[in-house]
Amino acid sequence: MSNKKPLSIIKIGGNIIDNPNELSQFLVDFSNIEGNKILVHGGGKSATKMAQSIGLTPQMIDGRRITDKPMLDVVVMIYAGEINKNIVAQLQANETNAMGFSGADGNLIQSTKRNHPTIDYGFVGDVQKVNTTLLEVLISNGIVPVFCAITHDKKGQLLNTNADTIASELAIALSDFFEVTLNYCFEKAGVLKNVEDENSVIQQINSDLYSKLKDEGAIHSGMIPKLDNCFNSLSKGVQKIKIGHHSMLQNKQALHTTITL
Repeated sequence: MSNKKPLSIIKIGGNIIDNPNELSQFLVDFSNIEGNKILVHGGGKSATKMAQSIGLTPQMIDGRRITDKPMLDVVVMIYAGEINKNIVAQLQANETNAMGFSGADGNLIQSTKRNHPTIDYGFVGDVQKVNTTLLEVLISNGIVPVFCAITHDKKGQLLNTNADTIASELAIALSDFFEVTLNYCFEKAGVLKNVEDENSVIQQINSDLYSKLKDEGAIHSGMIPKLDNCFNSLSKGVQKIKIGHHSMLQNKQALHTTITL
């Protein structure tokens, strides 16, 4: 029997952030989670809208944002500024003592600039190190960290970093100290067999079934990086991973997908 304390790490998708009512309800559900917890958020459509309003054309390759210097300025302003601080303020209104962080704050998440053989992603970071010492102190003192999708390289450079990966790397690093449950919350009820059918949730996926579904083309391409992150996390010590609508946080009967090895 593990004597580690439970820790819930919840990552929310852009569709929740883009809908003020949905976000407000999620933050109530999140605040009602008992015990230690961390929230990780991306940026939704706000960064794209802001970029377009100042004449920038956002570029994506395989669902990943190309982040040149002007786009980096926008994502830092929106992710680490507007979205992060609004979430922290709403959590404080819900009696959750949250603090907002980028990876640069307290050197909490250090990354390296992505070096791809054929694609220049610009100022995009791949996580290298999590400062578990400081995080453990924060969590043990009742602080709820709220991470945006910005890290740094310890050389003065901020880096745009995939929020799913940040959640996964936090979960892996902290599994040495806590019994970690990782929850990916988005607008769907879970991983779907048929994207047109909200009720076609695959309630449990292990690595064998995942390989089979991928071979059959039955997993939506946008879900594959998320599931790859999930299996990587489980193989490195994370206890449990769930994917689904945020209603699963408070309603144990809500449809969702559980990922197991």
